[in-house]
Amino acid sequence: MKAFDIAGLPRDEVSRFVRGTHSDPFRLLGPHRVGDDLEVRIFRPDARVIDIVLDREPEKPIAAERIHQDGFFCATIAGAPRDVPYHLQIISWDGSQQRTRDPYQYGPIMGEVDLHLFAEGQHWKIYEKFGAHLRTIGDAAGVYFAVWAPNAQRVSVVGDFNNWDGRVNPMRKLIGSGVWELFLPGLKQGVHYKFEIRGQTGALLLKSDPFAFFNQHGKSTASLVYDLERYTWNDSAWMESRRTRDWPRSAISIYEVHLGSWRRKTEEGNRQLSYLELAEELLPYALEMGYTHIELLPVAEHPFEGSWGYQVTNYYAPTSRFGPPDDLRHFIDKCHQAGIGVIMDWVPAHFPKDAHALAEFDGTDLYEHMDPRQGEHQDWGTLIFNFGRSEVRNFLIGNALFWFDKYHIDGLRVDAVASMLYLDYSRKPGQWIPNVHGGRENLDAIYFLKRFNEVCYERFPGIMTIAEESTDWPGVSRPTYLGGLGFGFKWNMGWMHDFLQYMS
Repeated sequence: MKAFDIAGLPRDEVSRFVRGTHSDPFRLLGPHRVGDDLEVRIFRPDARVIDIVLDREPEKPIAAERIHQDGFFCATIAGAPRDVPYHLQIISWDGSQQRTRDPYQYGPIMGEVDLHLFAEGQHWKIYEKFGAHLRTIGDAAGVYFAVWAPNAQRVSVVGDFNNWDGRVNPMRKLIGSGVWELFLPGLKQGVHYKFEIRGQTGALLLKSDPFAFFNQHGKSTASLVYDLERYTWNDSAWMESRRTRDWPRSAISIYEVHLGSWRRKTEEGNRQLSYLELAEELLPYALEMGYTHIELLPVAEHPFEGSWGYQVTNYYAPTSRFGPPDDLRHFIDKCHQAGIGVIMDWVPAHFPKDAHALAEFDGTDLYEHMDPRQGEHQDWGTLIFNFGRSEVRNFLIGNALFWFDKYHIDGLRVDAVASMLYLDYSRKPGQWIPNVHGGRENLDAIYFLKRFNEVCYERFPGIMTIAEESTDWPGVSRPTYLGGLGFGFKWNMGWMHDFLQYMS
């Protein structure tokens, strides 16, 4: 075995890569010109043998030499151009075989326009770019991954497919954007994955995907690759009529539901109903009682089984407690076919500190404020989004648009708006920082809420946004062009409490 015998590379580069501290995997891995030849470099600790199989000469495999005991291989293809197509033929230590395109032979994938719009906070289809997406590049079908982690030293995709080893599939950092990406050929729907993030201090973080469409819940917190393009909707009549519906002048009766406790299967261990079962049982009840809408307490993924779901860890993933994402779409589809609208509670005010989620995502205060006087909600023990950061606003507004677009949600009831509007909300003197004018109004949050409402109503006519706002803030439901926040409605919390007290 030759130690560190890679032409043209400093001796320490491979050592740093094997230790997991190298930040530029495409500098080492994949095809590289060396004189008139092409050198292909692969890191696969699970591999016993690797051959390079050229498309033009599949009958003449080229053996790769193991040059580092941890699994670094190198093969030379004499006189080959940089873009020569090839496969990796891999025999693992357990005897299994795999034939795949090399993930490190592809150039940058995400476009400059996408990166620019995201940096500006105005990429309204961001959920189609970030996260994990089934994709075919050339003749290779696989999964494209993208994540925002600007302060990370290294980001890798990990999962069962690479034994959760962060050294195997490190991602490319797109210069100037803080975005990391990688296309992994051969991966399919249902693959479990996370992002392993090495912070600037060297600490390793294991994070679920902020843009995951499907995520585990409870103690297991991996994200799952999920294709949202397979479902066929049957609610076109509802969606078309919704566009011209004048909700402020329509009779509305809303049934607020926590799916986990609405009804249980006592004969089956008191288990919760699935999305499919709720379509068969909850929908007929709502129709019989004369409701026009069903409002779902937060269905985005959250960690605590006993909660109502207001501490969200995965904003783009409906909770897997009741079934896969398409089953929730089936529930909404059935509601629409029956003439029932669906409203969802949405929580952009704060998020929990769970280690696998958004908190200190890349080792720094990325989604939250650094100063706890701005970034921590003391009553709830949660973190507050940094609404002044354009990428964070894009993450949240993109999420609202995602639910309208991919799930045909009819309205969002925005939770805890008052806590967003006031810098001194539930804080004593000295525990908060005034705005630039010396006041207590959260100017960044105000801008965010206005922009959220403007974009949602512009892109999805006929939807409704509802503010759960507990103070006398003026103009909550006034249009933004008249100085208001732009909500369609304000939740009448006083009436709700009075009614519940009367009924009890």
